[in-house]
Amino acid sequence: MSDLRSKIVQASLLLFEKHGYHGVTVNEIVEKAGASKGGFYHHFTSKDELLFVIHDTFITYALEKATIANETFVSPTEKLRAIIKEFVKVFDLYKPHIAVFYQETIYLKSQYEVLIKRKRDQFKHIILETIREGKACGEFREDLSVDITGMAILGMVNWTYKWYNQSGTKTIDEIGDIFVDLILHSVLSGGELTGKSIY
Repeated sequence: MSDLRSKIVQASLLLFEKHGYHGVTVNEIVEKAGASKGGFYHHFTSKDELLFVIHDTFITYALEKATIANETFVSPTEKLRAIIKEFVKVFDLYKPHIAVFYQETIYLKSQYEVLIKRKRDQFKHIILETIREGKACGEFREDLSVDITGMAILGMVNWTYKWYNQSGTKTIDEIGDIFVDLILHSVLSGGELTGKSIY
């Protein structure tokens, strides 16, 4: 991302979070970013596209990391561990993006909403397939419902945005380890769990 594009995104994040999407004009974004209207429209076709980029940034990161984990590890346990750790990091790396996402997502135009949903579905698919693989090879419990387990993991980690505080007593890595511990203790079969470190 170019320096000016990044400045515009950061300025809009601050303004959208404080005043809401409809409470902010392009002129105010430009002024906050120390840019020009020409500079804005060089990087974004509209304020709508800017909102899409804010949404897309952290979803793309999560999907890329999950894809890498899926391609790097053979063991479903290792895949799930890596996916969870990187997923949790999103709430630290992109905290303002996520705050704006949950606050302003209803204003996302339909053509952009389709693109976001596609990536979210791809991310969910990787998690569900990892659980299926884990059941098939005996690493995960046979009695797990793939869909409910996957949605439980997504819901559990997604809720982090509501309570995570960057100045809290736990670092994001420590929180990630706790999530890994909770989730793997829930899904691993007895044989896989015995005598193995979750971290």
